[in-house]
Amino acid sequence: MDRRPHLTRIDRYIFGQLLIALVLVTVGLVALIWLTQSLRFIQIIVNHGLSPVVFIKLTSLLVPSFVATILPITCFIVVLFIYARLGSDREITVMRACGLSDFTLARPALGLAMAATLAGYALNLIVVPASLGSFRTYQYEIRNQIAAFLLEPGVFTPVADHITVYVQSRGADDSLGGILIEDGRDPAAPATILATSGQLLVSPQGPVVVLENGSREQIDAKTGRLDVLTFQRNVVSLAQTAKAAIPDMVDSAEAHLADLLNPPASLPPGDRGKWLVEAHRRLTAPLSTLSFTLIGLLAALRGMFRRNGGLVRPVGAVVAVTLLVALSLGVSNLAARNTALLPLIWVVAVLPGLVSGVLLFSRRAPL
Repeated sequence: MDRRPHLTRIDRYIFGQLLIALVLVTVGLVALIWLTQSLRFIQIIVNHGLSPVVFIKLTSLLVPSFVATILPITCFIVVLFIYARLGSDREITVMRACGLSDFTLARPALGLAMAATLAGYALNLIVVPASLGSFRTYQYEIRNQIAAFLLEPGVFTPVADHITVYVQSRGADDSLGGILIEDGRDPAAPATILATSGQLLVSPQGPVVVLENGSREQIDAKTGRLDVLTFQRNVVSLAQTAKAAIPDMVDSAEAHLADLLNPPASLPPGDRGKWLVEAHRRLTAPLSTLSFTLIGLLAALRGMFRRNGGLVRPVGAVVAVTLLVALSLGVSNLAARNTALLPLIWVVAVLPGLVSGVLLFSRRAPL
């Protein structure tokens, strides 16, 4: 008798439950993380009257990194929970009574883990670096452009690092009257700028104020005398110029894999190790999905017939995965300081899965 259609139905039945649970758990955890991480941006949005669209666009750029981080863990949770529930409902017992082996029972979970691993590689190698780069650029633009929303008549407003602006009036066309600017960006030569009128403009490099009929007052550091320079027209940037070069610098989280494996020569020696660790982390992190899944399968399929093993094995699996996550972080930190330890990143990601697979499938059972 051909049992292939029967096995296919069982695979679809288990795989469907796993997939639905994985989507729900991942979406729930991502939403929770997104909510906690987005709280730091709410103050900017509420206090300065920015559009909710800006808030959603900014925080949504972080979502791919959240998914890539928690996908191995959610896959483990789902596999452990679904197989434990199938065992408690005696469905696994019935399937085994039909002659199904551990490998056959584990096949849907392994298929799900393989799909999650491929998704993890797509996220880690392509989507996450691009989204983090867009996030930092967009965040920089918002912080620079936000000065256009901050200026209020009769209020001393800090609009950027070491820049405070006071205006007596502000028109609907962003014309300003009675302007005072305290510019302390140069600690050795802070200046006070006064102007009777001006115009607030937004440039690609950030907001600027075009001042008319004013003066610049500054204490001479050598003589201690007050120097006053009058002008008919002057342009003052309100952007965070000290950080203006940041968008042109590539962080390791935003760099492509080829660049990470061959760090630029301009990097400080201490950062080269971080770039190499980031490269190996991207290559190994998706493989931990398979390892965590095999740990969950080992706890669920090998312990369900033990009268006292119903709780001990799942708890042990959770503890093991928690320790592996902590160990992975520790090894990454050590490898950043000593690149000779980079192979340990692969060992932590792959070895637990290999050991769990051998323990799970070594026992011979009918197909």
